[in-house]
Amino acid sequence: MLEPHSFLWHYLWVAPCIFLAVLALLMHRRGLYREFPAFFCYAIFEAVGGTAIYVIDVSPRISATIYWWSYLVFLVIEVFIKIVVVGEVLTHLLRRYPSLGRLAKVLISSVGIVLVFTATVIAAYANPTSFWLISATRILGRSVNVVLCGLILFIFVFAAHFHLRWPRPVFGITLGFGIVASMYLAYWALMAGWLFQQKSVLLDFVNMATYHVCVLIWCYYLLVPQKIATTFADPLPEHNLDIWNRELERLLQQ
Repeated sequence: MLEPHSFLWHYLWVAPCIFLAVLALLMHRRGLYREFPAFFCYAIFEAVGGTAIYVIDVSPRISATIYWWSYLVFLVIEVFIKIVVVGEVLTHLLRRYPSLGRLAKVLISSVGIVLVFTATVIAAYANPTSFWLISATRILGRSVNVVLCGLILFIFVFAAHFHLRWPRPVFGITLGFGIVASMYLAYWALMAGWLFQQKSVLLDFVNMATYHVCVLIWCYYLLVPQKIATTFADPLPEHNLDIWNRELERLLQQ
């Protein structure tokens, strides 16, 4: 079972694509795509792109070079979509402060893309290999997840510090992205040791299974309705976000 191209291997690759396609369909039917357009695009892209990469991988007529080029293009597009999703998450957290939310989305998207590009260039020059295509793909993957972990950690700390309320879907999206990015970094940290290099296939299965779990987390938080609980009026905020939001609106109107 724990071998490449075994039944479990095929399932862990194909099943998340199917679940994401179903999730995108249900989001469209329920109108959630209007509220989370970036994540809706991410679900569609992962479903279609993940399936295409799978077909390229299992097809005996397609060479390894074509596979790695296809995967590199897929990864580059995925980077930009993920950064936009993170910005969308922060916008929802700051829904009560629309001016701050718009500014945060632009800053997160811009800074995230710049950091990914910078980290990739530095890593490429610092870690050259004979097969640059595979090396570039892996370096880009590591760099992206380092940046994503930093951004998601910032969002959690920011929300905790200012006591921001997490909408249920927003929390699920952020949690899933955080787990995926953390698992990917842990994967490469373990692969750096000689002992785990001998068990790289097992780590691949753990990585794929973790992503499968995160897809199920997204389905649960986006599709399962939240239980209605008795709520009370929000207390006055104990921070300066209201003041910052008003001042930013005043500056934009000048």
